[in-house]
Amino acid sequence: MNLGNCEILKKSSDFAKVYNNGKSFANKALVIYILENNLGKNRVGFSVSKKIGNSVVRNRVKRLIRESFRLNNDKIRQGYDIVFISREGAKDLDYKSIEKFMINLFKKSKIIDSRR
Repeated sequence: MNLGNCEILKKSSDFAKVYNNGKSFANKALVIYILENNLGKNRVGFSVSKKIGNSVVRNRVKRLIRESFRLNNDKIRQGYDIVFISREGAKDLDYKSIEKFMINLFKKSKIIDSRR
């Protein structure tokens, strides 16, 4: 999966580091954890709990979050580890709504790049 100039976080130790040391921001659909990584590029991870629904629902939510991030990645500053966690409210949303909630979190966390 191509997310632009991003890497995907896969190791549970990487996720744990972001959870334990990063800052979190939340809204109805998503929780975002952000930690500076000093790598000059973003690394991103996605987490969708079994509480959200069966595998079909979870994969749909994860695809929507991933695609929304991919299309908005150029708007955010580089050098962060970012983990998205879906909330139960995300399972009933469409792409545009997920994108709106994601941009809201980028603004709350102040990682959106105003120059772009």
